[in-house]
Amino acid sequence: MGITSSNKVVDRSEVGCDGEFQVTLALTAAPDIIENPTDIVLVLDRSGSMSGVPLAAMKEGSNTFIDIIQQATDDGSGSGDLGSGTRMGVVSFSSSAVVDAPLTASVSQLKGAVDALTAGGSTNHGDAFAKATQLLETGTNPVKVMVLFTDGNTTAGPPPAPIAAQARDKGIIIYCIGLVGSDGLDVSALNNWATDPDSVHVAIAPTPQDLEEIFAELAANLTKPGATDLKIVEQLNPDFEIVNIVTPAKGTVEQQSDTQLTWKMDSLGVSGVESATLAFRARHRGVTGGVKQVNQSIQYSDAQGNLVDFPDPTVNVKCDVVVCAEPCPTPVDVVAERCSDTVVVDVGDVQLGGQGRVIQLELTVKDVCPNRRVALGVMLEEVGPDGKTEPRGVKVFTLPAHTQPGCRDVQVQCIRFVVPEDVSLWGKSLCDTRRFQVQVIAQAMDGEFRCL
Repeated sequence: MGITSSNKVVDRSEVGCDGEFQVTLALTAAPDIIENPTDIVLVLDRSGSMSGVPLAAMKEGSNTFIDIIQQATDDGSGSGDLGSGTRMGVVSFSSSAVVDAPLTASVSQLKGAVDALTAGGSTNHGDAFAKATQLLETGTNPVKVMVLFTDGNTTAGPPPAPIAAQARDKGIIIYCIGLVGSDGLDVSALNNWATDPDSVHVAIAPTPQDLEEIFAELAANLTKPGATDLKIVEQLNPDFEIVNIVTPAKGTVEQQSDTQLTWKMDSLGVSGVESATLAFRARHRGVTGGVKQVNQSIQYSDAQGNLVDFPDPTVNVKCDVVVCAEPCPTPVDVVAERCSDTVVVDVGDVQLGGQGRVIQLELTVKDVCPNRRVALGVMLEEVGPDGKTEPRGVKVFTLPAHTQPGCRDVQVQCIRFVVPEDVSLWGKSLCDTRRFQVQVIAQAMDGEFRCL
């Protein structure tokens, strides 16, 4: 069956500037259907929206699929039927589903069932999954595959997701082929129904003319004998660098640069179903944030020509702009000379700001766009035991405009208030706990509007 699944995931969806995350590549392969006879059921949508060109394209694609499976399993008997123990059936559905051809090796019976289909009625995916599962359970082969083709949303019958899940729980591998029609296509539903990962088990045909190629590609992958001489070349986005590679349990890894590595394996899934993973850590090293694709490119090849499509994960890099609203006082250098037990230094004049406790606040202004100044007002009140409040200060700042690409979060630090130790206020003593309230107002100052 060749490469049956491929995946690529990251362990974090969000990191800070210079943050790290782990990338994991995964592959699963299995022997071909000659060594592992397979029961396959084509589950074909013949609802009313399939009339005309879509139905004709589906029939052509299905017959191509049958031909490729027949050629791959040909046992040399000259019968022209499926060989090596593989069997195939056909289930079609509209308002309800029916078995058009039981599990059989007869190519003429299979093609006759496909060619006889006519379009009409609603779309009952739930019954389609149920009938196909029942048909596969009549087979004796250990590997069971369901190939669903549909062009629309569910409009009749029970919810299909639980029925598809039951089929997967029984070990049935589900592929979904979707055709974008006049009513659109619920791709998320196909992803939900199909065996994971979606990138391997879900294919979308933008037009009916693309269907035959997709059916042919799927049939070709099902008939390939595992994989040998595997090579995966991983090239990261230049905003990231590879910082550590975990030695894989299978194969070898060579790092060509700080953004590129090559993973090689002699074989995978030749004698039985087999999986392999490679994990490595990557670090953000760019100067800009935002949602970034982890990969610049990833290339796969093997001796059998398996078609492998890895997902393209993204990471949201948060690089906040930091504004210090009130700079710290200028330090005065003090030197204690050797063997001196006293140091007398005049540190200069200090402007009296108030007597009492110092409260230092920090906050983040969200989504500040480039070249936009922000007016920021901060109000501090003290809360008495009776719930009444007493003003303790108001500060107003103008945050300078940033020039980073895209709207950014601006972190404001060092907003200081000095609150007096007013022992007469509400009868407090110097060591009492004090409670305060802070209110913040932020307003963009710059815009494109002009009054003409």
